[in-house]
Amino acid sequence: MKQLTKWAATVLIAAVTLISQSALAEQFVVHGDYEIHYNAFNSTFVQPNVAKNLDIQRSKRRAFLNVSVLKMEGDKKVPVSALVSGEASNLAGQVQKMSFKKIDEGDAIYYLGQFGFTNRQVFRITFDVQPDPNNPAFTIKFEQQFYED
Repeated sequence: MKQLTKWAATVLIAAVTLISQSALAEQFVVHGDYEIHYNAFNSTFVQPNVAKNLDIQRSKRRAFLNVSVLKMEGDKKVPVSALVSGEASNLAGQVQKMSFKKIDEGDAIYYLGQFGFTNRQVFRITFDVQPDPNNPAFTIKFEQQFYED
């Protein structure tokens, strides 16, 4: 079962990578020694068996916010853990708080937050990333429209 879960997480990460590079374009910001990569996408992009193995909800009206943090150490980028929190608000000001699920594969660490939407709805997404608990969090904001798949 553990092997299946690891395989499912690998498939999810591959899907997220493909989605971020093709449909959504890679988004990241640099804060000091950290690169914070993020993208948001419809949860139906994740295959049902992968969602089940990772215990994440999949629906045509649910979206994921995927966040990963890399620390630059010389010429290497190393994945690191972080405290991640965030919210998604529609243009009417209705706010959905997101709790993030950590997926740690050793050589990759991801955080998945989830929120609901209706077709063609625009969201303002704000999230905080704190890789070092002794320093303040970095706040990232962006806006994106979501479509039912």
